Amino acid sequence: MKSTDVLDDSPLGVEGLLSVVGQNFEPSLQALERARIFAEPFLSSQQLDYGENCLSHADALASLVKSLGGSDDMQAAAYLAFASEHLNKPQELIAKAFGDSHAALAMETMRLMQLQQQARTRSAGNTRGQVQIEFVRRMLLAFSRDLRVVVLRLASRLQTLRYLHAHKKPGFDDVASESLQVFAPLANRLGIWQIKWEMEDLAFRLLEPDTYKQVASWLEDKRVEREAQVEQSRQWLAAQLNVQGINAQVQGRPKHIYSIIKKMRGKSLDFSQVRDLRALRVIVSSVDDCYRALSLVHAHMRPLDNEFDDYIAKPKSNGYQSLHTVVSDNAGRVIEIQIRTTTMHAHAEFGVAAHWAYKEAGTKGYAGAALSDAQAKKMAVLRQLLAWERDLNQAAHAHTEGSSQADEDKIYVLTPQAAIVELPVQATPIDFAYSLHTDLGHRCRGAKVDGLMVPLSTPLRNGQTVEVMAAKEGGPSRDWLNPELGFLGSHRAKAKVRAWFNAQVLNQTMARGRELVEKLLQREGKTALKLDELAGELGFPSAAQLFEVVGKDEFSLKTIETYLRPSVALPDDDERLLRKTQKTKTTTSPSGVLVVGVDSLMTQLARCCRPAPPDDLGGFVTRGKGVSVHRSSCKNFIQLAIYSPDRVIPVAWGARHSNEALYPVDIQIVANDRQGLLRDISEVFAKDKLNVIGVQTQSIKDIAWMTFTVEVGDASKLNKVLGVVKDVSGVRTARRHQG
Repeated sequence: MKSTDVLDDSPLGVEGLLSVVGQNFEPSLQALERARIFAEPFLSSQQLDYGENCLSHADALASLVKSLGGSDDMQAAAYLAFASEHLNKPQELIAKAFGDSHAALAMETMRLMQLQQQARTRSAGNTRGQVQIEFVRRMLLAFSRDLRVVVLRLASRLQTLRYLHAHKKPGFDDVASESLQVFAPLANRLGIWQIKWEMEDLAFRLLEPDTYKQVASWLEDKRVEREAQVEQSRQWLAAQLNVQGINAQVQGRPKHIYSIIKKMRGKSLDFSQVRDLRALRVIVSSVDDCYRALSLVHAHMRPLDNEFDDYIAKPKSNGYQSLHTVVSDNAGRVIEIQIRTTTMHAHAEFGVAAHWAYKEAGTKGYAGAALSDAQAKKMAVLRQLLAWERDLNQAAHAHTEGSSQADEDKIYVLTPQAAIVELPVQATPIDFAYSLHTDLGHRCRGAKVDGLMVPLSTPLRNGQTVEVMAAKEGGPSRDWLNPELGFLGSHRAKAKVRAWFNAQVLNQTMARGRELVEKLLQREGKTALKLDELAGELGFPSAAQLFEVVGKDEFSLKTIETYLRPSVALPDDDERLLRKTQKTKTTTSPSGVLVVGVDSLMTQLARCCRPAPPDDLGGFVTRGKGVSVHRSSCKNFIQLAIYSPDRVIPVAWGARHSNEALYPVDIQIVANDRQGLLRDISEVFAKDKLNVIGVQTQSIKDIAWMTFTVEVGDASKLNKVLGVVKDVSGVRTARRHQG
C-alpha cells in the first residue's frame, strides 16, 4: 500500500482527532458503520500496490467476511486494519475510538499483511522465492493464535485475486503462486471450501491462462447437455428420496476447473477420461438419513469399484464429514454424489468460520471467559493449524530425518532493511542480535523496537522491527545467562554466550601456558627457537595446543626441558648412576619397585600418572633426583623415552610390594553439576573403604569436572568402584587418570 502522512505531525493530536471524528458518529451507529466512516477519509484516495482502490478492497473484504458468518465487529476490522497504516499512533487511537479488542484485531491483521508484502518484495527477481514462501507460511501460523486474523487474511487475498482477474492484471505471478502454495492449502486445512475452490481457480488462471481456457472450453462444449443430464438426475433422486420419506435438498454441484486439472495431471488422464464431471450433493437432517440415502442410491444405480469413501465414520484430518460415492445410471453416465447433514454441509463450506461463537464470545486465555461444552468441542479446529504446520514441515524437510521446529512456537520480526527473522517465543533483542551474527550479539548494548528504545530483556512480538545498538568491541554480560533476569529466550543465543565465556577461560589457560614455556626458554637460552617448531617436535599441531596442555598442567615442563638439552653432559652422579644400570644386580626400593641393573638407588613414583600395582612400569633416570617411575602408558614417559632413550631403565613391582602398601591414584569424573553431587560420590568411596586424600573440582557451564585422589593397594580393583560411581545420578564419565 502506498503510504500517507495523514496524521503525522497533526496539530490536533490523538484527542483532537477523536473529537473531530466523533462529530461524524451517530450514537445509534454500530461498530461496522462507524469503522467505515472512520476509515473512509484515509482509504478513499489510496491504492494498493496492484492498483485496487483501498476503500473498495475493504468494502469487498467486509462483504466476504459477512458471507462467512463473521460478526459486525470482525467486518469492522476490515476497515480499521487498512486505516491503521495511515495513523501515527494506531493502537492508541483505535483503542480509544472502538475499544482494545478492535484495536488488537486490526493491528494484528495489518501487521501480518505488511510482513507478507515485505517478504514478497524481498523475493522478487531472485532465487529465494521459495524460501520467502516458507516464511509466509510460518508467519501465518504464528499469527493464527487468533483465527479471525487468518480468515481476514484469506478473504483479503481472495479479493485481490478477484480484482486481478477482473481487470486482467499481468505480472502478479508471485501473488498467484503464493495463493496456491500457501493460502489455498490453509483454507483447505481450516475446511473453508468456499474460499479454497475459488482461490485455486483464480490463481491457476493467472499462472496458466492458456491451460485454464482450454479445460474451460472442453467443459463448455457439452455444458448444456451435461447440465440437462444433471438436472434430470437431480429431479429423479429428489423424488425417490421423498417417496422413502427422507427430507432432503438435492443440488447440482459444480466441478472446479483447478480440481479437474489436478486430477488430469495427478493420474495422467486425458479430459475424456475424467469421469466425474457430473456431480450432485444431497443434504439431509440426520446421520441415519445419510446412510438411508446412500442405500437408495446404490439400490437404483451401479456403484463403481473403489469409488466410495465414508468420511462420516472416518472424518478427514480437517474435520470434513460426508459420504462420497461414484455411480453410473441406466444410460452408463457416471455421476458423483455427496451425502451429508446440514451441520456437515455448514462445516464443509465454511470450516472454522462456522464456529465464530467461541472467538466472539471470548475464550479462556483470550478474554478470560470459560467455554461451554459445545464451544470447547469447537476449539478442536485449532488442531488443524498444528496439522497444517506438520504438513508444511514435512514438505520443507522431506530430505531430512525430522525436525523439532514444528514443536516450537515461533515469532517473526524484521530488520530495518525488512529482512524477516524467525525467533522462538519469548525471544529478546539480544536473541535477535545473535540470530543475525554472533559478534553482533556479543557487542549488543541496546535496541530499538519499532523506533523506540526498549530494555534488552523486552520480549519481542510478531511483526516488530528491531534495530540493534552495538559497541565497537566487547563481550556479553554474565547477567545474560541468569534465567531470572530474562535477557535470553533462545537456546542458540545462550550457547553462544556460554561459548564466549569458555573461550575467555581457555585464553587465560593458554596465556599461562605461554608464559611458562617462554620462561623455560629464557632459562635455557633458547629464546630464538620458534614456538610452532617446538610444538611440532613435541607432537602438537600448533603452539596454541602446546600452551593449552601446559597451562592445564597436563604436560610437564620437564619434558620440554629434556628435549631442549638432549646432549648436555651428565653430572658425575648421573654418569655413575647410568653406569650402574649396566650391572646385573637388581634391588627393591623402599617404594616397593624393583629396579633392574642398579645396586642402590633413590626412586620416586611419578605424580603425573600415579602408578600403583599391578600397572606396567617404566623408569626414567632424572638429573639429580634418581629414577622417576611411571606407568608405561603415561604420555609424559612416552615423550621422555622418545627424546632420551638412553635414560630409560626397566623397573617392576618388587618383593616388598604387598597388599598392605597404599598408593595414591587419581580418578577423573565428569558430571552434570547439581546440589549434593560431591557428597554422593564421596559416599561411594567411603562404602568401599577407599581413603580420599584430595579433591579438586571445577564447574563450567553446568558441567562439573572433578578429580579425586584415593589410596589403593591394588589398582585393578578400581573398576568395580568406577562402575558404581558411573551409576550416581548425573555422572557422565568416571575413569582413572591416564597421565
